[in-house]
Amino acid sequence: MFTRSLLLLYLACVAGCASTPPPPAHSDALWRVIQRDCLSERGPQGSCLQVETAADRRDVLVKDTHGDYQYLLMPLDKVRGIESPVLYRRGVPNYFAAAWRARVHSERALGQALPREVASLALNSPHGRSQHQLHIHVDCLRADVLQALDAHAAALETRWASLPVPLRGHQYQARLLPGAELTANPLNLLAHELSGVGDVGQWSLLVAGRQNVQGTPGFVLLATRLDPASGNDASAEELQDHACSVLTGAGQALERVR
Repeated sequence: MFTRSLLLLYLACVAGCASTPPPPAHSDALWRVIQRDCLSERGPQGSCLQVETAADRRDVLVKDTHGDYQYLLMPLDKVRGIESPVLYRRGVPNYFAAAWRARVHSERALGQALPREVASLALNSPHGRSQHQLHIHVDCLRADVLQALDAHAAALETRWASLPVPLRGHQYQARLLPGAELTANPLNLLAHELSGVGDVGQWSLLVAGRQNVQGTPGFVLLATRLDPASGNDASAEELQDHACSVLTGAGQALERVR
């Protein structure tokens, strides 16, 4: 027989439990994937595609379960995220450079060329992620974000400045970076030129390719700061499209995978 409290709980569940989303994955799930699939004695297996153990790399590449073209570049070592002080020490691997090279996997999955300006790398803040192992999302840029960057290309400079228009309803700072490869570390440019190392955990960063930056292939860096009042949880992954609609013609993905 139901007690009154159990009866109320049962009725509430009947009314709402069916639409309640499942709880998020455990925050160390990605670290467990690294240990299980990337550090196996038999070599990379399962979702782990490659492991780099050189002193200047020490990273792994994993196929994300969301989206056909999304991959995650992660440190081989335990690094919590963008807020980790170790990332801003001299000699730390440039994980964004490794992630940029990994975009070839997205291109292979697409079965067609991935234009430089469509390729993007996103790193969320602690407030905009569910996993506490640093992971850079390698995937396509949203079509509307690409259009906004093209429309305001004249306003982009090689120093941080507010983008003239919001992206996904949030304010972003933008900075151009010349060069075909990421020889400069975008994390250092964010921490030492914009946020400050002590505040970098309040920020999220996206790097997208550009065809012409001062006459050479380059990049645009987009950074946004946590702003609970405006609903901005500093998750630059919102600028990516895991359906890659700009190339595939599929409906632009609205789901954000953190």
